[in-house]
Amino acid sequence: MDKFIIEGNGPLNGEIAASGAKNAALPILCAALLSDEPLTVTNCPALWDIGTTKKLLAQMGVTVTQTDPHTIVLDAKPITTCVAPYELVRTMRASILVLGPLVARRGEAHVSLPGGCAIGARPVDLHLMGLEAMGAEITLEGGFIHAKCRKLKGAHIVFDTVTVTGTENLMMAATLAEGETILENAAREPEVVDLARCLRAMGAKIVGEGTTTIRIQGVTNLHAATHRVLPDRIETGTYLLAAAVTRGRVRVNKTDPSLLDAVLVKLQQAGAKVQTGVDFIDVDMQGRRASAVNIHTMPHPGFPTDMQAQMMAMNCVAEGVGVIKETIFENRFMHAQELTRLGADIRIEGNTAVITGRERLQAAPIMATDLRASASLVLAALAADGETLIDRIYHMDRGYEDIEGKLSALGARIKRIAKLI
Repeated sequence: MDKFIIEGNGPLNGEIAASGAKNAALPILCAALLSDEPLTVTNCPALWDIGTTKKLLAQMGVTVTQTDPHTIVLDAKPITTCVAPYELVRTMRASILVLGPLVARRGEAHVSLPGGCAIGARPVDLHLMGLEAMGAEITLEGGFIHAKCRKLKGAHIVFDTVTVTGTENLMMAATLAEGETILENAAREPEVVDLARCLRAMGAKIVGEGTTTIRIQGVTNLHAATHRVLPDRIETGTYLLAAAVTRGRVRVNKTDPSLLDAVLVKLQQAGAKVQTGVDFIDVDMQGRRASAVNIHTMPHPGFPTDMQAQMMAMNCVAEGVGVIKETIFENRFMHAQELTRLGADIRIEGNTAVITGRERLQAAPIMATDLRASASLVLAALAADGETLIDRIYHMDRGYEDIEGKLSALGARIKRIAKLI
């Protein structure tokens, strides 16, 4: 199992380019199941989760062709099975996104229940409720969701809570349903908007994405299309936080500043000089230590839960006391215990973390527990004296393309090693 060794060595400085967004690419790849004509996806990041999705679709019979490192062509016409097996679904909860497209296009789906998750329960009941409202028959047996319907019907669906994958699953299903589907209290995340753009390129009739009410008028079939995945706002934010943690300057190119409004506000509060252009963001700490900030995670357009761990890492070395309230997932402070091994001063009170910043942290062996926790540990290690060993970095490979290469380009001392003897 690979590990990182990171030596804290002062401010990072330089420019890198953002990759495509993992959380946008995954549902878009699944959208290929809605058509018998090819879907070409460009700017697709080279990540573990993308590879898992390709395997999942290929085992269903989808022809998956990687034409270059970031372009994938999918042809679902030769599909042979509507089963998503446990051995693939258990490694990635986003596999549930095949459910809606399969029922809508093929009339049936047999998808393994995703099971537990390190950062919280994340149930799929809202997905099932929506499909039932559209006429699908749903049964749970042997750890599988069995869904079937001759033809889905449009429905008025109100989500009890905001769900990103639930919104995406039902939006895809509704594209081929008979009549109009209205999704209320829908997720507003940029990744939902990007999926809607892709579906529209395929011939879907969708309006309202990016608002709490999305309307989909079902069509008979979808056609071939090419779609470019939007830049990864979480990856972008992570590298910008690396500048804040190390008192450096980092510019991220090929990104979209409008996707990170809430994060950029907090960086400015922390004392960073922030400059933006059409496709770049530049964060400059001008050699100064960051000031602690308070954050409260919320659905988009609030502060994203996927940036909470990275902001905690900044607060660990910031001046003052920062308070972080996590409202999205009930178990997303698992990185705090590892950060304290580096000398961080963190007090957890339910869903609130109180962090008193220290001038520097101290290197120690630590272990990643989930994707974004991994990012926070890497950032903290950049501001720790000595060599920090981070174990279980396969989490990082799920969501960050060549993170060691990009950080090295900014001047970080980071290397990947195989299992130590």
